[in-house]
Amino acid sequence: MSRVHELPITAIQFYATAPYPCSYIPKQIARSQVATPTHSIGADVYSNLVNAGFRRSGSYTYRPYCDHCKACIATRIPVASFAPNRSQRRAWQKHAGLQTQVLSLAFTDEHYQLYQQYQSTRHHSSLMEHDNQEQYTQFLLQSRVNSRMVEFRDGPHDPHPGRLRMVSMIDVLEQGISSVYTFYDSTQVSSSYGTYSVLWQIDQVQQLGLPYLYLGYYIAQSPKMSYKIKFQPLEGLINDQWQRLLRLLREVTPLTLRMPSQALPRN
Repeated sequence: MSRVHELPITAIQFYATAPYPCSYIPKQIARSQVATPTHSIGADVYSNLVNAGFRRSGSYTYRPYCDHCKACIATRIPVASFAPNRSQRRAWQKHAGLQTQVLSLAFTDEHYQLYQQYQSTRHHSSLMEHDNQEQYTQFLLQSRVNSRMVEFRDGPHDPHPGRLRMVSMIDVLEQGISSVYTFYDSTQVSSSYGTYSVLWQIDQVQQLGLPYLYLGYYIAQSPKMSYKIKFQPLEGLINDQWQRLLRLLREVTPLTLRMPSQALPRN
């Protein structure tokens, strides 16, 4: 199900936020549609909401609800059809020695320090660069669904065994995994950690025997978000239907696309 009014949920309501400056496209004004109450959004409801184009930030489940811009396109990878390109195969081989551990959500100074380093180098001058511990916790460690954090550390044969290189936050859904956020050691130029994280998540979905990895929003005008088109095939939620995105982008621009089910559901 890709339309909100088709979701089998009766206790969930939706509200539109006040306008706020867009984080991805300069001089754009954004709004979000938020599902509430948060305590009623369990694993099954959340899985359906993600399939309808919603994302999670902390305990909030939302999707874009902008008045004059439709640039954000929800995306997912059908993992059974995924075909890595040459650079992705290199990244997979390069980081094959990283050791992973899947953990419950919890605060550690080591994670927070890596997060701060990542924000200061990758998102310099953004509001997130100055996130304190409380903001970090609210953003990544508060969840009412099946969320996990994945540590990636140097292996025993690396120069720095056990050094934390990357942390990925994921949500496990009924139909796959939703990639929530990843931060990594950004002091290494061309590390390809971010690419490896996506490839690792694709591999996990395949091992679970589930169909999809949800990657969040593709935004052609934002280099921070447009990288997702490199993972093929990539599907986008357009006009309430999941469709192969690369083919459609050759035909239309994102600003002409209609977001799914923009009307707020009635109570």
